[in-house]
Amino acid sequence: MTPGSVIGFDLGGTKSAIGRFDNQTFEQQAYERFFTNAEQGFEKVIQDMVERISQIRTPETKAVGIGIPGLLKQPEGYLMNAPNLPGSHNFEIKKILEEALKLPVAVDNDANAFALSEAMLGSGKGHKVIVGITLGTGVGGGIIIDQKIFHGAMGSAAEIGHMLLIPGKPPYLTADARGEVEQFISGTALGRRCREAKRPEDYLDGEVCSFMHPDFFREVAWLCLNLTYLLNPSIIIFGGSTGKALEPHLPSVRKDMQEWAIPNAPLPELAMQTLEHPGTLGAALLTTL
Repeated sequence: MTPGSVIGFDLGGTKSAIGRFDNQTFEQQAYERFFTNAEQGFEKVIQDMVERISQIRTPETKAVGIGIPGLLKQPEGYLMNAPNLPGSHNFEIKKILEEALKLPVAVDNDANAFALSEAMLGSGKGHKVIVGITLGTGVGGGIIIDQKIFHGAMGSAAEIGHMLLIPGKPPYLTADARGEVEQFISGTALGRRCREAKRPEDYLDGEVCSFMHPDFFREVAWLCLNLTYLLNPSIIIFGGSTGKALEPHLPSVRKDMQEWAIPNAPLPELAMQTLEHPGTLGAALLTTL
C-alpha cells in the first residue's frame, strides 16, 4: 500500500469511536469518541458512520476498517446480527459502505479487532496464541493465532459472550434464560445484578456491590478456564469499559482459576489492554490483512 492513511471505526452498542492512522507506522493522526444512538435504528447508524468517516478522511486515505459487535459471515463482510444494535439483522455492511465511501472496506467483529491490535502492538506482542475479551455493553471475544484472526468455518468464531456459563440460570429474572456469559459479566448484567450502584465504577470497587464480587470473579475464572482447556492460550487480555475495572482484581480471578483447574494444568497469563485505543487501531489494522 502506498503511503497515506487508513480509518479505523469501532462501532459499539452504546458508544463508538473513529480514528485516522498512518498506514505505514499506524501512528494515530485523529481520534473521536461519541454516542452510537443505536435506538434510532441501524440504517441511521450506518448513515452516521458514513458521515463520520467522510469528515475524518483525507485525500490520502486508502482504506477503512470497521469493528462491529456482531455475527459476521466472512469473507463477504455480511452482518447476520448484532444483538446490541436494534434492526441490524442481515446487512451487506461491507458492500454498503464500499459503495457509499468509494474506498476498500474491511469488516470484522469488534473484539477480533481489539485482540488483533493487542496481539500485534500491545500486551500480546510476542505470544503465539492470544485470547482477547472485551467487557462492555456486552461481552466480546477474539482469538489470534500466529498474528492472524481465527474466524472458524463461517466467520463467527470467538462469540465468547454467547457461550453458556450456567445454562438456564442467569443471575437475575429474565425471559431470556439461556444463562450465557454475557448475562453474568457484561456491564449491562452488572447493572442488573447491583441496582444500588450509582456509577459503573461501583460495580467492582467499594462496598456498594461487594456482595456479588466473589461470584463475579469466580464466573470470570470459569470462562477463562473453559477457554484455556479449548485453546491453550499463553495470554488472555481483558479490555472494554467494564474490563478496565477488572485490573486490580485479576489476582482474585487467577486464584479462582487455580482452585477450579485440573491439578498442575498450565494456566495462561492474565493481562489488561495496554493500548490507549485498541478498538480503532485494531479496526485500522484490518485493512492490512
